[in-house]
Amino acid sequence: MKLHGYFRSSAAYRVRIALNLKGLGAQHLPHHLRKGEQCAPAYLAINPQGLVPTLENDAGAVLTQSVAIIEWLDETHPNPPLLPKDPLRRAKVRAFALAIACDTHPVQNLKVLARLRELGLAEEKVQDWAAWVNREGLSACETLIRDEPGPFCFGDAPTLADLCLVPQLANARRFGVDVSTYPRLLKAEAAAKALPAFANAAPEKQPDAE
Repeated sequence: MKLHGYFRSSAAYRVRIALNLKGLGAQHLPHHLRKGEQCAPAYLAINPQGLVPTLENDAGAVLTQSVAIIEWLDETHPNPPLLPKDPLRRAKVRAFALAIACDTHPVQNLKVLARLRELGLAEEKVQDWAAWVNREGLSACETLIRDEPGPFCFGDAPTLADLCLVPQLANARRFGVDVSTYPRLLKAEAAAKALPAFANAAPEKQPDAE
């Protein structure tokens, strides 16, 4: 398999964690987002959105969107499972993950922040926007799992929820968010980061890390 990504992309980070948890190897192909390498014609030919990650499986099929990739990995390599078997619990895990992957991360990603700068917002305002988006999303996520015993987001093993949470907390810290106000999220993060699969997927561990 080939994974197209960027060391600091939180979406690519999610997929790296999933691959590690499943014990799957992949050739990592970096695309420097700040240099615009994701807009190169050769890359747009496989991912017309010009986003990372993109996964090419061993048969040459191309998959885009991190959550779709992770669910495909979970369906084709079911151990360890990243979604509960119980339909209600499964829906709750998906809802938490999508609160990050759909409603939080995209609104503060590189493309959106670049557009805000193009529209004339001062850099301080751009950074404030990104911090606000993270606070809003993480505050909701804190409430969503407030009564879950853990130590992970949903129980005693990592799920899709944890794969989305850990990279988003890293984003929040980059934008100066005080994450100490989310004790339940930090509990899940600590449990996740104790696992090699999460630790080895961290941005600073990647060959293309700057």
